[in-house]
Amino acid sequence: MVLYMKVKPENRQINKRYRILLFYKYVTIENTQQVADWQRGLCTRLKLTGRIIIAKEGINATIEGSRKSVEEYWTQFTADPRFADTHLKMSFGTGNAFPRLSIKIRPELVSLKLGEEDFDPNELTGKRVTPDGLHEWFEKQNDFVIIDMRNDYEHTIGHFDKSVMPSMKAFRELPHLVKEFENLKDKKIVTVCTGGVRCEKASGYLVKKGFKDVYQLDGGIVSYMEKYPKGHWKGSLYTFDGRVAMDFDNGKHEIMGRCKHCAEPTEMYVDCADPTCHIHYLSCESCLKKTDYVPCCSPECEKVILQMTPQSISS
Repeated sequence: MVLYMKVKPENRQINKRYRILLFYKYVTIENTQQVADWQRGLCTRLKLTGRIIIAKEGINATIEGSRKSVEEYWTQFTADPRFADTHLKMSFGTGNAFPRLSIKIRPELVSLKLGEEDFDPNELTGKRVTPDGLHEWFEKQNDFVIIDMRNDYEHTIGHFDKSVMPSMKAFRELPHLVKEFENLKDKKIVTVCTGGVRCEKASGYLVKKGFKDVYQLDGGIVSYMEKYPKGHWKGSLYTFDGRVAMDFDNGKHEIMGRCKHCAEPTEMYVDCADPTCHIHYLSCESCLKKTDYVPCCSPECEKVILQMTPQSISS
């Protein structure tokens, strides 16, 4: 039985023959199974990989394929009137950013589990601020606060100036963490996330909870970074695909992440090999070499790994 995988240095080199599409749309979808079947057939025919989540409240997707394939996909997708005005974010891929195609039907696009307190983002949401508008606020030193609605490990390698990061391990924790920034209820607030799907729902939730002046970054952090690669963003952007981190400045940014072991700058994420731990953390390659590329987040976890049988190691 394989209990953990050895980490090998990955080739995450951008391949300009491939594109990654990132998009979401809050829109009522009554026939979720039909939409899922349509998407599976379309993506399979075009040899696209990635993740698509479908719910009655909309669709959220990140997919990769050749330039020609993703262009045909987008033509077919936006031919459906429900998705015609979907905001698309496109970047270069690697050709292996995703291991497979995954299409799932879920109760929510992003899990908040509000129960009876749930709401439709098409009916309740914060005001939208464009990347241009946010950049102008930064330049003019406007009085506003950014609340980062991503997970804490995403924030570690890159974030906006003037941002507040709740101690959030997962988005569903937001309702329990609002108290951390209740002192900002009368401030101008901008919620941000990677592509917009989380900060759109989060902005509506803050409005529901009595925050007075709430905005969401239209198109998410990707849209701002694409337009202002040397703007008010520090570091790189965490991605939930094989790239792990992306930027729009050809690697010229300051590396914000620090190795958990030696505190050297790094943007390499690994999962602790101890199956009882398995936390997602930053490690430099030098420290990984010391354990033959078997990541251990602590001496305690390393002891567990040393006691495991050789048969549990997959090379």
